[in-house]
This record gives sequence, C-alpha cells and structure tokens, in this order.
Amino acid sequence: MQAQVCVALKVPVNAYLNAFGNGWDCARGYLRIAERCTVIKVPGNAHVDEQPFPPGWQCNRGYLEVNGGCMRILVPANAYAVDSTLGRGWECNRGYRLQGNGCAAVTVPANGFLQRAGDDWDCDRGFRKHADACLPLEVPANAYLDWTGNGWKCERGFRQQGSICKPLVVPASAYIGYSGNDWACVEGFRKQGEACIPE
Repeated sequence: MQAQVCVALKVPVNAYLNAFGNGWDCARGYLRIAERCTVIKVPGNAHVDEQPFPPGWQCNRGYLEVNGGCMRILVPANAYAVDSTLGRGWECNRGYRLQGNGCAAVTVPANGFLQRAGDDWDCDRGFRKHADACLPLEVPANAYLDWTGNGWKCERGFRQQGSICKPLVVPASAYIGYSGNDWACVEGFRKQGEACIPE
C-alpha cells in the first residue's frame, strides 16, 4: 500500500491561499489564466470590477464602453446621466422626450396632463385626444362617461345606435339582461326575432 504524502501548494505571484487553504485565488486586479495571475488591463476612465466571473473592468460613472475603451457621456440639456453600461448613458428629464440626440419639451395642450412616465400626455376625463389637442367628449342623452373617461356608454335600458342612445324595447315575457343594453326571455319562453314565444 502506497503511503499518502502532502505536497506543498504552489501559490503564484499576485495570488493568495483561499479560505479553505486547499487552493488559491488571484489578488484584486488580476485574472486567473492557467496557473498564473495576469493583470487585468483597465482602460482609462475605468476601474476593476470583481462582480462578474471572470472579473474584468467597468467604465467609471459618466463614461460608456465603446470599442474596448471608455468614452465620456455627453449629457444634453434637459437630461441626466444614468448608471448603466447599456444605451446612451442618459435619460430625458420628466416633461421632455427623446428627439434625435437631445431632449425636446413635451407640449401638453389645454385639458391635458403629463403621463406618469413624463414623456407623453393624455387628456383629462371628459376629453379625447385629437391630433395635438384635447377636444370635449360629446356624451349623448341617457349616457355616461365610461371608466376611461375618454368614451361613453348608454345607461341601463338604452342601446347605442351610432352617436345616440335609444330606449331598449323589451317585449312581453322578457327582462333587461345583465349588460343593461339587451333583453332575454323569462323561463319557459325563447327568443324569436324581437319577441318571446312559449317553448
């Protein structure tokens, strides 16, 4: 039976023993390649990033990675820099929208408001969008604004016909249905045309 032996662990330059003592890791700023620790080449305006595996580098705030280097982000008027390695590196302020390489003001018409995202607008309740304006919504008699506030529905017992609400004609042995704009026959009768006949 062959006796077991303990062999000294060879720790390369710019490395250290790991927490378990049975291996080694490269020091900060170095990358393990085979059995060596090679320095991570960091371009100007960047720093070592230990988070990804393998570790590498990341551009400093205010710079964006372009072709292996870090280019200064030119933030236009009415915009702010964002901490992201993707996209332009900046976003438009609230009340402005992206236009070309800059930010243009969002023009909100009368009876309108800026959307939550801040880069577009909607009309107030009771108005509808038409081109660059908010026009009053014409609600006919026997109708009400729907939940969106930009449309209307007929009241119960009325049915929409074009732009008006006409009374619903309910025949004998029938009742107004759940929707409120149609009718159904009572039990023991069936619908035939505009009447209820015995089954």
